[in-house]
Amino acid sequence: MDLQDKVVLVTGGSAGLGEQICYAAAEKGAIVVTCARRINLIGQVKERCAELSGKEAYAFQLDVADPTSVDSLMEKVATEVGPVDVLVNNAGFGIFENFAEFEPTDIFKMFEVNVLGMMVLTQKVVINMIENQRPGHIVNIASMAGKMATPKSSVYSATKFAVLGFSNALRLELKPAAIEVTTVNPGPVKTEFFDKADPSGNYLKTLGNHVLDPQKLARKILRGVEHPKREINAPAYMEAAARFYTLFPRVGDLLAGGLFNKK
Repeated sequence: MDLQDKVVLVTGGSAGLGEQICYAAAEKGAIVVTCARRINLIGQVKERCAELSGKEAYAFQLDVADPTSVDSLMEKVATEVGPVDVLVNNAGFGIFENFAEFEPTDIFKMFEVNVLGMMVLTQKVVINMIENQRPGHIVNIASMAGKMATPKSSVYSATKFAVLGFSNALRLELKPAAIEVTTVNPGPVKTEFFDKADPSGNYLKTLGNHVLDPQKLARKILRGVEHPKREINAPAYMEAAARFYTLFPRVGDLLAGGLFNKK
C-alpha cells in the first residue's frame, strides 16, 4: 500500500509508540487521525503531523473502552475525514503485579481497553471497509508478552494472547476482502507505558540497552503496512526466544521465570 493520501487512524496516539506511528505515517504523506483520551496532547500531535505531511490532520478524543465514545469517533471520522484505509490499534496499558494481589477492577479495565474496546472499534472500521469495497490494513499492537508470559504479567499477557488469537482469525476472514491484518509483538519499548506498569522504574533500568526505540519501531511498522507482513516481532533475539519457548516449553518456563524475568 502506498500511504500517500491514505487515511491512517491511530488509537493511543497522544504519546509513546502511538505518537511516533502518527509521525511516521505523516512523513509518508498520509492523512493522520490521532485518537486518545488526552485531548490536549493529541492536539499537539495533530499539528506536528500536518507539518510533516503538508496535509490536513485530525485529532479526536477517544476512550476506547467506552462503546459510546467509539460510536462518536466513527461518526466524526465519517463526516470530517472519510473512509479509513489503515487502522492502528495501539491503545492499551499494563500493570505488573502478582495475580494474587491484583485488583479485580484493574483486570476488567485492562481487558476493556486492550481487547474488548479494540475489537468493537475494529469491527466498525472493517464493516466500512467492506461496504466501501476498499482494500485496507488493520495493525494490532500486541506484545511479546502474548507469546511468552513472565511472572507479574499474568493479566497483561492474557490480554495480548487474546489480541493474537483475534488477529490470526481476523486475518483469514478478511483475506477475500483484500484487507490485511498485521500483529506487532514488541518487547519493552521506551515509553510512558511503564509509568503505570512499573512505577518504580526498576524494570527499564535492569533492561538497559535492550529497550526498543519507539521511533525506529514506528517506522518498521509503517514499512510493514507498505509491504504487508503477517507479524512484526522485535527485537530479533526475543522473537527467537519466543520460538524456542514454543518448541521447548519446559526449558522455556525456566527462562521466562529466570533469565527473562526482570520485573
